[in-house]
Amino acid sequence: MPVRVGLDAEFGLDNSTSAQAVELGIRTAIAEINRAGGVLGGRPVELITRDHRSIPARGIRNIEEFARMPDLVAVFGGRFSPVIIEELPTLKATRTLFMAPWSSADGIIDNDMHPNYVFRLSLRDSLAMPKLLQTAHKRGLGRVGLLLTNTSWGRSNLAAAEKFAATHKELSIVQTAWYNWRDQTLVARYQALRRAGAQAVILVANDDEAAVLVREVAALPKNERVPILSHWGVTGGEFVRQAGPALNQVDFSVIQTFSFFRADQKAVARFMASAAAISPVRRIEDIRGPVGVAHAYDLMHILAKAIDLAGSTDRKAVRDALEKLRQHRGLVKTYAPPFTATRHEALSSKELLIARYRADGVLVPTDD
Repeated sequence: MPVRVGLDAEFGLDNSTSAQAVELGIRTAIAEINRAGGVLGGRPVELITRDHRSIPARGIRNIEEFARMPDLVAVFGGRFSPVIIEELPTLKATRTLFMAPWSSADGIIDNDMHPNYVFRLSLRDSLAMPKLLQTAHKRGLGRVGLLLTNTSWGRSNLAAAEKFAATHKELSIVQTAWYNWRDQTLVARYQALRRAGAQAVILVANDDEAAVLVREVAALPKNERVPILSHWGVTGGEFVRQAGPALNQVDFSVIQTFSFFRADQKAVARFMASAAAISPVRRIEDIRGPVGVAHAYDLMHILAKAIDLAGSTDRKAVRDALEKLRQHRGLVKTYAPPFTATRHEALSSKELLIARYRADGVLVPTDD
């Protein structure tokens, strides 16, 4: 009898690659786990995927379906925080164990569940915003404008940015501008931030809208282009292709928690060999949405250890075991421990780095 794990993510969303990145990470880990004998003394792990297309109502239906499946231990989520925020009441009602390898809104973990059935190995907005603001300041760009998506993810980032700026007087948020999903132009909002005195723009966007902005900024005179420091939603889709040559004309940086180019070489070699056996990935450059891949890979391995520690597929037993694991040597880092009863976040500010796109579209770390 296989032990099942679910993945509820945005597979059917145009231009999105994030669900596929999370799936690659999970499947690579599962291949290693099953090759080593599975869990619970020989049971293979099996992944079941469902598509929510970034629509919360579909996600809720998927969670309800997963919750009813026998021997389904946990559900992994995708990139979009607003979908997961809407799913929380269903996760709570069904006591479904939920693993977050990409979504970053603080409210996903700070959810008033007792006990909390949600565990995250990903970025958190209240870590992301301080890092982006500090990076701007370090570059001598102390006056910033915020360009935010009008969703729970955007609001989570505004709260994090304002909280940080309140205690760091060397930084000032000159203005905040909001846009809606699928907006076809963002340049007027960008120009309003620049006129308000912004020396840099901090962008919270997914790939489609970010590409629109980059093309519009590249078309401006050089003296009207200010650096853009971006949250990482842009890395979950076809941003580079959609932005096109304009990306080389704009000073554009992205926050990350991990880079295959900087990781432990032995761990990377092991991952690459396993990934090559189940996918077309042969080089680091082939990996799309690298943070989603690496986070999901580590999180699946941690989950497997918790299943063995629990000695059962009972979700509450596995939930409790996740809080008791001592250590896991992963791809992103060594987790010691991954989680505790009071901390359901596996990553911290120590893992944060800033990256830029090379001319060939590959995301590489900078020294910021």
